[in-house]
Amino acid sequence: MSILRLAILALLVSLSGCSSLLFYPSPDVAITPKRASLEYRDVTLTTADSVKLAGWWLPAKAGVPVKGTVLHLHGNGGNMAWHLGGAFWLPEQGYQVLMIDYRGYGNSEGEPSLPAIYRDIDAAFAWLDKAPEVQGKPVILLGQSLGGAMAVHYLGEHQQRQKQLHAVVLDGVPASYRDVARHTLSNAWLTWPLQVPLSWFVPDGDSAIRSIPRLSGAPVLFFHSIDDTIVPLDNGLSLYKAAPPPKVFQLTRGNHVETFGEPVWREVMLRFLDDPQRFSGLRRLAEVPNSSTPEPAKADSTQQGKQ
Repeated sequence: MSILRLAILALLVSLSGCSSLLFYPSPDVAITPKRASLEYRDVTLTTADSVKLAGWWLPAKAGVPVKGTVLHLHGNGGNMAWHLGGAFWLPEQGYQVLMIDYRGYGNSEGEPSLPAIYRDIDAAFAWLDKAPEVQGKPVILLGQSLGGAMAVHYLGEHQQRQKQLHAVVLDGVPASYRDVARHTLSNAWLTWPLQVPLSWFVPDGDSAIRSIPRLSGAPVLFFHSIDDTIVPLDNGLSLYKAAPPPKVFQLTRGNHVETFGEPVWREVMLRFLDDPQRFSGLRRLAEVPNSSTPEPAKADSTQQGKQ
């Protein structure tokens, strides 16, 4: 998407103040996990307001002991087929995955908007509550971009759900919708002079920065790329700073939420899940290649003090 188009979209959001413009769904589910040679089954979730949602259940690879269950909440574009890159690698590592499409995305019914979409997250938790494969095993929430921001708000409003989680992983998550809109507006000459006044029309009440201080219990791992041009690094850092401990901030390289295309970041997440209370991240970022480099460096085993 060009900078000019992003600027125009941000301008529309600013002028309308409509939360539905945060979402860019597609009905075209072009691929399934079968394309990645993954076993899966289609699942249907029903929300409290009777909207039927499409989902995929990815079991752990046959013969691999199950370590836990990951609830994957994707970003604002496309549908879950577009975001399979965030979860395809987990079954081989012993983690079963529930992916869902929010209302209006893919084959899910309805239209996406706030606060209705939080019922979709609630429906995903309710499905996990009843799934026999999940019982007695750790549950992890993986939220990428807007999916992570919505998850933080949801968890802030549902303390009991926080207690169910073994850990939370947030990847490229914006602290403030308004600040990201301001950043987008600043990148085009057409909207640059009005970036501050226009950004104040963007609804910011549900932004993650307002809810994350209420997260207490499950350790949180924050991934954020220094190359991210969609959600600036300082936006992600402000979210991390507002979070209560235990927490870890992991700098990465590469484009927005392309994190798990790089094996070293998969390894970081796996080590975190092995011991989320004490893991402190990869220290020497300079040893890690950009995503364009074919051979990834190995994760450094030296730990730094957790903040």
